[in-house]
Amino acid sequence: MSNPKTCIWRYITAGALVLIVAPLTAFSAETNATPTFTKDIAPIFQAKCESCHRPDSIAPMSLVTYEQSRPYARAIKDRVASRQMPPWHMDKTMGIQKYKNDRSLTDAEIDTVVRWVDGGAPKGDAKDMPQAIQWPAEQGWNYAEMFGQKEPDLIIRATPYTQKAGAQDAWWKPSVPTGLTEARWVRAIEIRPGSVKGRKITHHAIARLQQNEANAPPELRDPDGAAAAAAGGGIFMEWAVGKQGEMMRPNSGKLM
Repeated sequence: MSNPKTCIWRYITAGALVLIVAPLTAFSAETNATPTFTKDIAPIFQAKCESCHRPDSIAPMSLVTYEQSRPYARAIKDRVASRQMPPWHMDKTMGIQKYKNDRSLTDAEIDTVVRWVDGGAPKGDAKDMPQAIQWPAEQGWNYAEMFGQKEPDLIIRATPYTQKAGAQDAWWKPSVPTGLTEARWVRAIEIRPGSVKGRKITHHAIARLQQNEANAPPELRDPDGAAAAAAGGGIFMEWAVGKQGEMMRPNSGKLM
């Protein structure tokens, strides 16, 4: 005859094992579940992709909605898995790896995108979709309000240029006079394409300061010369997608 106390402990032990195994099984199923666009992918695209991949921006397609993203699922997987997108040209195997405003995808984010595509790129529940980002109207001035103004004190417009459809990349280097007759210190500077269509095809823009005065530094008298190349070519500012402008600290600036 078995000991009653022994039988009780056997039942308790068996019950405890069931309680432990059940949560582990549920956790495993949740971990292996196929990610969905609304719950898992959209937040990644908002944080790391939409700055370029949205309507009227420089990327070739928008990734704001599921319907816009789904046709490119396989291409997205390829570019993400190979770390070609989003652009972040840092070697992950060496050097400093922690940067402010790092735009690269983490290993976990890449894994999520890959599993989403491999799982058929499902949309998911609409209620899981995060609120859409309200991107600023990029044809406006970023810093004007900070100085209590509607627009900058001085606006210099480049000579109009038309890019032929289907043509190769082109360098456009117009020279435009500032109209200034006296030295001016620049507190802040912005560059932006003159139209929405221009923004879609403009990769970057560089403003160089050129001075014809005899006492001007050699790199400013001839921006294309050897002295300019060695000293940065009189670069005033560079614009690229995602860059708002440059603001100098109080009591400092650039002489123009």
